[in-house]
Amino acid sequence: MKRREFITLLGGAAAAWPVAARAQQPGKLPTIGYLGGGGSINQRAWVDAFVQRLRELGWIEGRTVAIEYRWAGGRSERAAEIAAEFDRRNIDVIVTSGTGMVLAAKQATSVIPIVFAAAGDPVGSGLVGSLARPGGNVTGLSVQAADLAGKRLEILREVVPGLRRLAIMGRTGNPTDVTQRDEAQAAAHTLGLEVVSAEIRRAEDIAPTFDALKGRADALYVFGDPLMATHGIRINTLAQGARLPTIYNYREFVAAGGLMSYGPNFPDLFRRAADYVDKILRGAKPADIPVEQPTKFDLIINITTAKALGLEVPPSLLARADEVIE
Repeated sequence: MKRREFITLLGGAAAAWPVAARAQQPGKLPTIGYLGGGGSINQRAWVDAFVQRLRELGWIEGRTVAIEYRWAGGRSERAAEIAAEFDRRNIDVIVTSGTGMVLAAKQATSVIPIVFAAAGDPVGSGLVGSLARPGGNVTGLSVQAADLAGKRLEILREVVPGLRRLAIMGRTGNPTDVTQRDEAQAAAHTLGLEVVSAEIRRAEDIAPTFDALKGRADALYVFGDPLMATHGIRINTLAQGARLPTIYNYREFVAAGGLMSYGPNFPDLFRRAADYVDKILRGAKPADIPVEQPTKFDLIINITTAKALGLEVPPSLLARADEVIE
């Protein structure tokens, strides 16, 4: 390469570029493959947090790193196709969230590093060997935390004091569905609640499931899942039509019209996932980077939805909320 061309390529900023970026072949940026389980709209805040943290660490999209975005739209078969594409292209690291999405990526490649911003039970589902020493090519952040289901139901009872029958909705086929369902049922039984199971296999099952719930439940607990997130507005519209207060795992469902959510702060998890990517692009191996736990949990309440359902949210609960959507 001629000296003038070399200077032009660097643009005078090579000293500020991350080491791994400079180690690439001239003109080739390290590439992150972002596998979104849902859609681009409902994960916008997560992506923004991830990209912002990368920038803080010196990885500027389009300048020192390339990011390829793909969206599975809640479909596991699409996730497998995306993961296979990333493997064929031999990108530098895959970033995703949700146990099903991570499994799809892991099945596609045992070589490319995979960082998950959130996974339900990474050890139990076989994603990693242990939290302290993941082994293999996968690491990230676990959202498994003790007694979250119990806390959600206690919060729900504060808003729905007459709660007796609880519908639990999850997607059959989600690798973490069994664990989530067991935790939710155990918490419900501890509180003396009758449980009604509502299982979704595909988007077409959502409306018939709500028809089947009519008159059988006082409230609805929906598990976090890419399919559910993709159809969050529809689920909330049907829930309001059935006069069912809802509680979820994270904020995006409440922003889409749900009543409440309590769980890990996902933008914070994606910020932390960027730290993992930074370490890997600088030469660290996923096998040696421990899986970490959430440190920030949020209670989100949609006061507009509460009013539409004729519910009065206690002032004490509103005071504890991290965000109230009006």
